[in-house]
Amino acid sequence: MFGYAPIDYSRILYYRNEGENMMFETIRPSDIEKYIGQNNIIIDLRDTIEYQQGHIPSAINIPYEEFEYKKGLLSKNYLIILYCHRGSISLALARDLSKEGFWVMNIYGGINAYRGKLEK
Repeated sequence: MFGYAPIDYSRILYYRNEGENMMFETIRPSDIEKYIGQNNIIIDLRDTIEYQQGHIPSAINIPYEEFEYKKGLLSKNYLIILYCHRGSISLALARDLSKEGFWVMNIYGGINAYRGKLEK
């Protein structure tokens, strides 16, 4: 209508400087394939039953409701890749973790946008 090109939000790198650096990346669901089985931690934030019904290969399940209690088990030396249903919860958590110094990626659109093979 106004001649603006659409913005591809799936490859945006977010930065904020408010005392501490905040940096995380949102990746396309198709990009996750190159991270599966690598030296990183893929975390499914959905509840356990949904995780058992199918998840991205090599993902571990830490339901969002339990994440704050289990966060201390994670190392800041590894890339952490988060996903949920549609990407909104994982986006908010990626923002929070990056403020704490974690190296984080969020999968745009969550598992609903993922078209790869699921593991059970």
